[in-house]
Formats: sequence, structure tokens, C-alpha cells
Amino acid sequence: MTLRVTLVAAARSSSRLTERFDDDRPLDQAGWHEVQIVAHTLVPLGAAELRYCSPTPRSRATGDALGFAPMAQPALRDWEMGRWRGMTLGEVTAREPAAVDLWLADPRSAPHGGESMLGFIGRVGGWLDTRPADDALVVAVAEPAVIRAALVYALNAPPATYWNVDVRPLSTITLTGLPGRWSLSLESGIR
Repeated sequence: MTLRVTLVAAARSSSRLTERFDDDRPLDQAGWHEVQIVAHTLVPLGAAELRYCSPTPRSRATGDALGFAPMAQPALRDWEMGRWRGMTLGEVTAREPAAVDLWLADPRSAPHGGESMLGFIGRVGGWLDTRPADDALVVAVAEPAVIRAALVYALNAPPATYWNVDVRPLSTITLTGLPGRWSLSLESGIR
């Protein structure tokens, strides 16, 4: 029995330069437009037996716009950033440069008072490993940070790999396998 989990990155709620930690903003106009452009390629994923999303407004709206009717999963929430919540990286760097350096260098650190990188990756990996393993198809709309964490966990990659994964709005990635034994599945656009 193999589980197939396709992760869909939520559409945008701001430009990349104005992204905020733990952002609860809804989809912006550009995000809605992007969903309309790519919907025909993503709507078929709604045939999955299990459809989930991060509990953020943009993840829910993306899943609903694609017709997934996803169920929010608390374990798929964005990285808990403590007192940095709602701030941009530039704002935090200007206020707490040493804390940002520590956060970027040490995956066990949580200078913001929230979740460490290792804790975040473990939480997302725990969700992945507790999906029903009965040949199910799963789709989950999630924040880019959640997808990065899932990839690091699934590939058993060093935590620093997280910083080298770029997840664009509405991109997809598929993981196949069983709890604790995951593979990255890259698929051809040709069907």
C-alpha cells in the first residue's frame, strides 16, 4: 500500500517582497487571477479521497476556488514565529539582526519565541506520517513554508536544505510512500 500526497502551494496574498511571517491575509487580486489561470490544471486534484488545507485564509480560499472543499488541518499551519508574527524579514533584521543570524544558522533555535525549525519540520512530518496508508490519494493546499518543511522531512534532508527550496504560488509537489519512507515524485506535464 502506497500513499500519494500532492501538496499545492497557496496562491499569493502579497508580493514576495512584502511577505510577512505567519501571514493571515486573504488572497489578493493577483492571487485570485493566478488561481483562475491555472485552475484547469489543478482542479483534477480535487478527485483525491482526502482533501486538506492549512488553516490560513489564503490556503482555504485557494482550496475552495479550486473546488477541493478542503478540511483545515491545524498541523499544516504556517511556521509559528512568535513575536515576529506579521513582520517582514527586513523589519525583523533591522530590529534584531543577531536573532535573525541565530535563527538562520541554528535549526534548534527559536529567538522569536515561537517554533524552532526542527520543531516545525517535525510537526509537518508528523502530519504526513499519520495519513491513512491504504492506497489513498491526498491533496493538501498549504503555505510555502509548510511545503518546504514537508520536503525536508520526506527526503530526510539536513534542516539547512529548507533555505534552498523555492516554493512558488500554486506550484505542486507529490510525495509517495508510507510513513517514515517517502519519495519525491516528479511528474511529466504530458498526460
